[in-house]
Amino acid sequence: MDSQIDTQAVIDADTIAAYQRDGAVCIRGAFKGWVDTIAAGIERNMLNRSATASDIANGRGSFFDDYCNWERIPEFVKLVRESPAASLAAAVMQSRSAQFFHDHVLVKEPGTQKPTPWHQDIPYYFVDGQQTVSFWIPIDPVKEATLRLIAGSHKWDKMILPVRWLDDSSFYAGEGDYLPVPDPDNEPGMKVLEWEMEPGDAILFDFRTAHGARGNLTAARRRALSLRWVGDDARYVERPGRTSPPYPGHGMQPGQKLREDWFPVVFQS
Repeated sequence: MDSQIDTQAVIDADTIAAYQRDGAVCIRGAFKGWVDTIAAGIERNMLNRSATASDIANGRGSFFDDYCNWERIPEFVKLVRESPAASLAAAVMQSRSAQFFHDHVLVKEPGTQKPTPWHQDIPYYFVDGQQTVSFWIPIDPVKEATLRLIAGSHKWDKMILPVRWLDDSSFYAGEGDYLPVPDPDNEPGMKVLEWEMEPGDAILFDFRTAHGARGNLTAARRRALSLRWVGDDARYVERPGRTSPPYPGHGMQPGQKLREDWFPVVFQS
C-alpha cells in the first residue's frame, strides 16, 4: 500500500485552482494501493451494520448506505490513519491541518434504479467553514454510475434544500430558506462534471458542491467509500433540526472547533 504518495505532485497549483473554481477534482490512482483494504472494510461494514444503515429499494436492486463506523472497522482505521488521505485533504483545502469528520459506505447492487438525489453535504452537517473536502473512492470501475457534480455550486449564495434519500421528503422545516433541488441536466447554465473511474481513483469535492449519481443499471456492484475532512477554519454550527450524522451528546457549542477526541486531527503541518 502506498502511504508515501507525493502530495505536492498530486495536488499541484493547477489542481488547487480547479478545486477552488469548480468545487471538485478527480485524482487518478490516489488509493490504487488501498483498494483491497477498502473492499474488506466495506464487506465488514455490510456484515456488521450500524443503527443508521439503510437499504433503499426502488424497483430492482438496492442501495445500501451506512456511516460513522470507521473506529470499529479495522480496515477503515488503517485507511484514515495511514493512507495519503489526510495529507491530500490538507493540500487541496489549503489548510495546515486535516481533521477527520466521518466515513460513508455507498453500495449500489446490480440493476439498482434508485439514483442518489442531487444535494450538498453541508446543510446536513453541524459543521461550517471554507476548508472542507469529501473523498469519493470507487473500488469498482464506474462509467454511468459515477459521481456527478455541478461545477461552481460550492459558491452559490443559498444551500440546496436537504431531503431524505428514502422518500425525498424535506429534512428541515423552512423550505423557503433553501434552493429547490436542482435538475442540472434540464436547467440551462449548469455544467455537470463526471468522470469514468477505475478502482482507487478519487473525486475530491467541497462539502458545498452539489452532487448526485444515477442508479446502477449494470450487472456488477458499484461500491464506493466516502471520507469527509475539515480544515483549520471549520467550526460547529447549529442547524434547524436534527443533523445527519447526528452525533448525540457531543456537547459542542456554536463557534467551537470540532472536539478532537471524536474527530481526530490526522494531519498537522
